[in-house]
Amino acid sequence: MSRRHEEQPLFPDLFSIAGKTALITGGTSGIGLMMAEGYLRAGARVYICSRKPQACQSAQDYLSEFGDVHAIAADVSDEDQCRTLIDAVGARESALHILINNAGATWGAPFDSFPGAAFDKVLTLNVKTPFLLTQLARPLLEAASTEDDPARVINIGSIDGLTVPRLHTFSYSASKAALHQLTRHLAYELAPSVLVNAIAPGPFPSKMMAATLEAAGDRLAAATPVRRIGRTEDIAAAAVYLASRATNFMTGAVLPLDGGLSTTMGLNS
Repeated sequence: MSRRHEEQPLFPDLFSIAGKTALITGGTSGIGLMMAEGYLRAGARVYICSRKPQACQSAQDYLSEFGDVHAIAADVSDEDQCRTLIDAVGARESALHILINNAGATWGAPFDSFPGAAFDKVLTLNVKTPFLLTQLARPLLEAASTEDDPARVINIGSIDGLTVPRLHTFSYSASKAALHQLTRHLAYELAPSVLVNAIAPGPFPSKMMAATLEAAGDRLAAATPVRRIGRTEDIAAAAVYLASRATNFMTGAVLPLDGGLSTTMGLNS
């Protein structure tokens, strides 16, 4: 066996996150819960948060079947509670390998009556909060980072930040486009010790998408080249991939996860 071959990592290990610690905001429902389950099944220790204590307890009860999970009640739209959340994780952990900025909000209203408050609420949670949490968590992320396996920040954007949605969600689409750009900017700022990438999901079953899927779920599935909406394993696999050593040479990327909707412009057909 050649020396070069001996130095190559075992292929399955490239995609492993076993033993890593992750914080997933908005991890009590929707794709946050899906990613938390996937991480636990993959051997990671997971912290989740929600502003609702009961939602935290219910999610923790459900997820505990799959591994080591801790839920922390925090409203991450509030800067002080962002700090409290990171302090709570830091009180239990000396290092944090993965931060997933998933918590988000949307707002729908016709253009002529769309309120200014919708921009305040949505941009705060969808753009400002990921920045603040990354800033606050940086010491923990740096502590987890190694030359062979940097720490990770994964921002959850949306295909609505890549294409123009047909819904009256002006502040939401603007916020997700901003989050994608913030991802690139943070990737430059934090490299090489922290890699920052984003996932831009299409339609997945969640509270945020419930009304849309009820009204147009069949149309959305039909417009998607793969003829369906997202499943738990789809978002979980993407999140595991971005947190693994398989993406050590990847930062500042926005990964569409939409069955081809954004790349084929299926939404506009």
